[in-house]
Amino acid sequence: MMRDALLALGLLLSTASQLRPNGVPIGPGEICLVIWITLMLGGMRNLLRSRVTPALARMLVFWTLFTISLCLGSATAFAISDVHDTDLFIHDILAYPLLAAVSFLSTVEPHAGCRIHRVAWLLTVFSVVFFSIQLASAWGLVVIPQIDPWYWDRLRGLSENPNQLAIFCAMMTFLAIHFAEHAEGFGKRAVAAFCSILSMYVGRLTKSDTFGVILVSGLLLFAALKLRSWLLTSKRNIPVRSAAAGLIVVMLPIIAATSVLFANLIEVEALDIAKEMAKGTRQETSETANIRLDSWSHAIDRGIDSGMLGLGPGPHIEIPSVLVAARREAPEPKYIEHPQVNGTPNFEAHNTFLDLFTQGGLIAVLSFTWLIATAFRSVYRSNLDALTLVVWSIMVLSIFHLIIRHPLFWFAIAFVLVAGTKARAPSFLLNRSK
Repeated sequence: MMRDALLALGLLLSTASQLRPNGVPIGPGEICLVIWITLMLGGMRNLLRSRVTPALARMLVFWTLFTISLCLGSATAFAISDVHDTDLFIHDILAYPLLAAVSFLSTVEPHAGCRIHRVAWLLTVFSVVFFSIQLASAWGLVVIPQIDPWYWDRLRGLSENPNQLAIFCAMMTFLAIHFAEHAEGFGKRAVAAFCSILSMYVGRLTKSDTFGVILVSGLLLFAALKLRSWLLTSKRNIPVRSAAAGLIVVMLPIIAATSVLFANLIEVEALDIAKEMAKGTRQETSETANIRLDSWSHAIDRGIDSGMLGLGPGPHIEIPSVLVAARREAPEPKYIEHPQVNGTPNFEAHNTFLDLFTQGGLIAVLSFTWLIATAFRSVYRSNLDALTLVVWSIMVLSIFHLIIRHPLFWFAIAFVLVAGTKARAPSFLLNRSK
């Protein structure tokens, strides 16, 4: 139980980047994760005897391919004498083994299914307290030293920027809905439902447009998935043709609404990142509105220039000049760090696929896409609707943020893969939150 609590706390506090000492990339969350990994490795004898589960096998395949891609990328960068930010290069080299350990040890037997569900449930319970503390701090009810819960008019809580908190809220919303559906007992379901409501509320206070799209499209898709389950259940004896027609009628407006949201989001998020990185300036110029698209274009160029092999760990595009100028002219919120202007390409594309393209080339992108598609297929076929939406939120977040370095992302993927594999076991739903 102590190990489970340590992992849950580590996942939770890894988003609280304001709690890290100045200039140090390690905080309470990372310390909890390292202690948990150490304790898990202490039982290495039992781990070595464990069988390779489907979830663990998929993690092994991804990390093997990803490691190969980063090695090829680093070799390519060395061969072409590419310049990179050494500090950020080392940061990624240290971060990836930690993330790999979280993904492996979350899926390894024995009893991975029961263990990971206990951790997910503890994470849901702890999140209620976590959200409450951040709201109390934002409302001035609690004063936490060296913490500024606001980023201009956007809630960031204990995170360094609002998007970190929004990413956490996006995943926790549907994870909590999953437990609200399947947890045993009214009390647990009520706690999970309350966590989901808090997560939605806090997510909206971050004013993240990505979170808004995930919430609206996710709830619509959740309704469609529930209708699918109702139409296709064998007890109703509805003809397949009629069921398909019903699904099409429901899905068309959902697809249309989601398409409009996505079309608007690209422009809005471009301005959003300009405001965030440019010390909160609100000058809505055409140049700042195109920052994200320009960054994406430069990331594609860098990946192609490397022969689609990538350039190794770390960011690989130049900081846009408009952001450099804006930082010099406008004040910024406290307790936030930006990439330093040091003559190296140390800016990220804020798109997981493109950032992976610059790091590990086409191999990294394809392996990541395969992992996400496998996770989605696993829970979709098992009719785990809320977990399907967890993967959906990850897919949307991947387009507008770099999420591969978030420990919660790896735990969510591990949880989804294990749940999809175990879903057909008779006692699975009854024991998942115990």
